[in-house]
Amino acid sequence: MTSAQHVDGRIEVGELTKRFGSVLAVDRLSFAVEPGRVTGFLGPNGAGKTTTLRMLLGLVRPTAGTATIGSRRYAELPHPLHDVGALLEASNFHPGRSGRDHLRVLALNAEVPDRRVDEVLEVVGLTRDAGRRAGGYSMGMRQRLGLAAALLGDPRVLLLDEPANGLDPEGIRWLRGFLRGLAAEGRTVLISSHVLAEVEQTVDDVVIISHGRLVQASPLSALEEAAGRTVYAKAADQARLLAAVEAADLNGRPAELDAVIVDGSTPAEVGRVAFAAGVELHELRRADGSLEETFLRLVGGDPAGRAA
Repeated sequence: MTSAQHVDGRIEVGELTKRFGSVLAVDRLSFAVEPGRVTGFLGPNGAGKTTTLRMLLGLVRPTAGTATIGSRRYAELPHPLHDVGALLEASNFHPGRSGRDHLRVLALNAEVPDRRVDEVLEVVGLTRDAGRRAGGYSMGMRQRLGLAAALLGDPRVLLLDEPANGLDPEGIRWLRGFLRGLAAEGRTVLISSHVLAEVEQTVDDVVIISHGRLVQASPLSALEEAAGRTVYAKAADQARLLAAVEAADLNGRPAELDAVIVDGSTPAEVGRVAFAAGVELHELRRADGSLEETFLRLVGGDPAGRAA
């Protein structure tokens, strides 16, 4: 697919605030999302992620602050349905219509050629089930249909709220590669999730919020550094693994039977060393201070005072 490139895909949120009566859902939130990268918009349920996405799409009016795409509010975009594709709710369809007819209605309203419907059905893997009533789709199929709808206008920017919901492991692997491919084309991809483990193999950058406030905005690598660099590796031959690690100038030491602890490294680095040495690994992971634990510490504490 080739993006229409109508607008610069940079997303900017500045001092964004939203109150619903006495509830402060989003509190002076500021961050930026760059084109050509997949950004994870993370936080626990109720953190304000969906409200923020809805403000970006002009569905909710901010109490204060700004939310722009290519330096424009959504309502000011020249071709909004071609500039931005969004998946906020996977059940936003008429249950009596087929998946194909649902997309045809959307395509007609967006002035998108009818042939594009079959293109996006093929992209998301729904061609075989396109004639079935959407009301009978599984949750994973509904997610794929929602993603197909977001792709109809061949958008420069994609805003996806919990896109992995309902997908099986094969579907999650497909989604990961698909989103990486979109970013490689120079598009902006922002995906929300309340579970870091779902997106850590997909995203380049993270924006983490809690109680409507910014906790951290950085490359994922910065979060990985905060999680620590100690690796636990279990091998068929502990001695050979330890020798290979030491030969690679990594700081390894034996642990319990068949295991090696490597300080100051990453699982990827240790895995490469073991592969090059022909050592069969039975387990490879961070030994402590895992990424998920670091994420939970960030969102579990008071976000006040933390900066991007």
